[in-house]
Order: sequence, then structure tokens, then C-alpha cells
Amino acid sequence: MAEVPNRPVGPHDRAGRDAAHVPVSDRYAPYAHLAAQNVELYRRMMLTFVAAKTRFVVHLRVEDVVDELSAGTTADLDAEAPIREAVTGALAQLVQWGNLRADPDTSRVTSVEDFHRARYLYQLTPAGEAVERSLQVFDEQLGRRGALQAVALEDIAEGLSALGTLAAHPDPDPATASLLLRNLVQRCSDLAENAQAFMGSLQRTIDLYELDAEAFRAYKDRLIDYLERFIRDLTAIGAQIAAQLESLEPVALQGLLAVVARRDAEDAAPGPGAGEDFRDRALAEELDRWQERWRGLRQWFISSAEHPSQAKLLRTRARKAIPDLLAVVAMLNERRAGRSDRTADFRELAVWFAQAPDEAGMHDLWTAAFGLQSTRHLTLDADTAEARRERPVAPSTPWHEAPPLRISPRLRRTGSYERRGKPNRVIDRAAERRRLTEHAVSQAAQTAAARARLTTVAPIRLSQLGELDPDAFALFLALLGDALSARRPGEPSIRTTTVDGSLEVCLTPITDAEGGAGPIEIHTPAGVLRGRDHLLHIIDLADPATERLAA
Repeated sequence: MAEVPNRPVGPHDRAGRDAAHVPVSDRYAPYAHLAAQNVELYRRMMLTFVAAKTRFVVHLRVEDVVDELSAGTTADLDAEAPIREAVTGALAQLVQWGNLRADPDTSRVTSVEDFHRARYLYQLTPAGEAVERSLQVFDEQLGRRGALQAVALEDIAEGLSALGTLAAHPDPDPATASLLLRNLVQRCSDLAENAQAFMGSLQRTIDLYELDAEAFRAYKDRLIDYLERFIRDLTAIGAQIAAQLESLEPVALQGLLAVVARRDAEDAAPGPGAGEDFRDRALAEELDRWQERWRGLRQWFISSAEHPSQAKLLRTRARKAIPDLLAVVAMLNERRAGRSDRTADFRELAVWFAQAPDEAGMHDLWTAAFGLQSTRHLTLDADTAEARRERPVAPSTPWHEAPPLRISPRLRRTGSYERRGKPNRVIDRAAERRRLTEHAVSQAAQTAAARARLTTVAPIRLSQLGELDPDAFALFLALLGDALSARRPGEPSIRTTTVDGSLEVCLTPITDAEGGAGPIEIHTPAGVLRGRDHLLHIIDLADPATERLAA
């Protein structure tokens, strides 16, 4: 991999330049070692300088860096070159990129030869230190799991309580007010960031444990307990916080915000060209900033007509995570029980395709697996259909052996096909409609006769129905099925109506004491129906006379 071009770097090359006037290629050059060939060596060397600075050691010599690196592995160095030469070259490259600064080392010069020999003291530049801080933040954020901080809710509630007491004071202390408001904003910000990181990493955690069923089940139990405890605290303490926010007097609160903003504005430094009113502008900016922070705190716990609160959204997301976990457990149980998995099926099918002897075998496997047959024709005109009826073509006939299908060129040009010539004569359907009408009248008469046959003026036994014709027997079976399906436990009798509401059926079992011990028989042309005897009362609700008699 090519390194960045060499360029002269003076002792004040980066520290004294305005970043806005630095070219982009030079401004981000300290990040170049991340894409270099010996990135592992560069990273260990930069971490050595960072660790030295934490021990208040500013400058390091080549031998100091070699000693630090020798304490660990040196597998990333070139085995044919001495360690000192590799470190010296890497230090020179880091200086060119701007991560380090090299100053002449004259502290150990004892002769003219030592003076002319290149000896340097290396230290981090501001750009190199900024790169290391950004990489540290990147690593922290990348591995951050987050948490649902129930303790932060308690801190916010206590802070609001103290803020309410301070707001009621006629002359609040600016330092105390500033400390309380800053703690509230910071705790709410930490709560939001940690909750977002936790819920974002939850799905990744589920995917990670999905491969290990036992580990995921143990993790699931702990996580569900954790979510339930946070949801319980968020519901209780969140409602308390919302009530505290609502109870704060707006006038007193605005006074507190103004006190804190005035205190912060006192430290504002005048910029170039600042006028006499720069202090007033700083006060207005600080007041707007604190009002925006307070609005964010309210929106976190108090819902509006347009948007639900962030606490409500977090509670909803946490609740949804519980059934998601249970769904993964159910999926793991299904896999352990040996049920088929679509992913596994497709993988097995892919193996079959790879093991097919030839392309024809692949086509046969495709047809057997998906049942997608090739289309033999698009449309048939009357002449082609008549020819196919006279000389049928088997579906297994290859395309090159089957008779051709004539398609009009108009279909290709316009997308529609219209046969030229005289239009088809309108078919007279009067005879078919007459037969349908006669059939409907006959069916209605049969239904009416069956209803009249089964309708009873008073309750009768099933054994008293006598022989039933096929139409009456079919209707009787339908009514008996509706009545038995409507039975409820503990109810001695059944009372229901048909779907159309025209018939009402009352069915009551006959006990052994009432003579219902033996089975009864109902004879029909289709056979004999046997069963326990019941009292049956069928009322035709569409017949006013029958309904009056039933009443």
C-alpha cells in the first residue's frame, strides 16, 4: 500500500496553523497510518506515546519506544530488519504524517560526531493526540452495550424535587441552581444515550446467542427480569417525574433559567469586533440554550398531542423486546424438536442441485421442487382450438415437434388481438334462464315443504317425527347440527336460530326417568338415524300463525 508523499514538517508546522486553511489531504493525514501496511506497528507505537503521556512523560527516544515494544510481541515487524531500524523508520513516517513531532536531542552530545549524528526526541502533536482520542471514542462506542438506568430516574426525580424547592425561594442561589439544572440535563442525556445503545444492541445480542440454545435461554431469563424491572420503575417513577415537571411554576422556572443563563454569560469572552452589547447577546444565547434543554427534558417524560414522550416510546420498545425474546426461544424449541426449517430446506435443495448429474437433471429437480411448468401457448383462436380438438397434442410433445401456433401480428404491435370480420352473433340465453328459474322455484317449493314437515306446534319427541323424505331429512340434519353446536355446559336445554333467522330450534334431552333411556330411530330413504331421544320444538319465525301458536 502506498504511503502519503513526503513533505517537510517543521517544529511548528501544525500547532500554529488555522485548521480552516489546511488542505483536506493534509488536515486528515494523521489518519493515514490506519490504512498503511504496518498498521499494527503504528498503532502500538502511538498507544505507547499515549500511555507515556498519562505518566506525564512528554518525550520518548527511539530506545524508549523499542523497549516498550519489546515487552510485547514483535510478529508484525520485518524479521530480516533489526527492531531499532523498523521503529526508526516508523517514527519518521509518523512524523511526516503529523502524528508525532521530532526535536533534536542534544542532551547527550559529548563530541562533534555526536552532534552531527541524527538523534531526536519524539512527542505527540495536537493532531496526533486528537486522532488517538477520536479512535478511543470510536472503540468505546463500537463496543458499548448501553443500559436501562433505573437509578437515573431516581436521580432525576430527586433533582426535580430539589429544583422545585429552590424555585419557591424568593432569592435562589445561582450556583445551586446551575448545579441542579446541569445535573438534571446530564442525567437525562445519559439515560437517553444508554437506553438507545441498549435497545440498539439488543437485536445484535439475540442474533449472537441464537446459535447457542442453552446460553440464549439463560440469557433470556436474566434479560426479561431486567426489562420487567426497568419497565416497572419507568412506569412508576416516570409518572412521578411527569407530575413534578407539571407542578413547577412556569414563572419561577423561567426565573431560575434566567439566573443560570446570566451566570454562564458572565464568563463569555468578547470576540474580535464585539460591540458594547456582546454581553446581552451572550445572555440571550445562553437563555435560549437553557430553554431548549428544558423543553427536551419535558418532552422526554410528558407526551403532547402531536408526539408521545420518549419515556413512553422507550417503555413500548422494552415491552416489545420481551415477546421478541420469547419468539426466538420458541424458534429454538422448534428446531430442537426436529421441525423443518425453510433455510435448512433451501440449503439442502442447493446441495441437490450441486450434485445433479447434468443440466437436464437440474431442470427435472426444479420442476419437482417448485412445480413450475413451462407455458405451451398464450392464446388460441377458434380455428386452432377446433384443430386441437380434432388432432389433440400431448403435453409432453416438444416445441419443435408440435404444430405451430398462429399469432396475429397485431398482438405484437398493439398488445391486443381483435379478429377481423363480422362480430359473433349474440347467444340467446333465454332457455337457460328459464331452466334456472324453474329450478329455483322447484327448490323453494321443496324447502317450504321440508320446513312445513318439520315445524311443530308444540314440543315433541324425536321418536315422534316418523319417516322423513330426503329434503326434510337434510334440513333436519342441518338444524340438529346447529342446535348441538350451540350447547353450553350446565344448560339443560338448547335454544338457537338458523343463520337466516327464519327457524328457531329448541332441543331438550330426555332423562332416563322420563323414558329416554333407549336409543330411538328415524327412518329415511337414505338410511336409519339412531340416537338419544330429545324434546324437539321447531318454530317457523317467518310464519305469523306459527309464531302466534308458539307464543
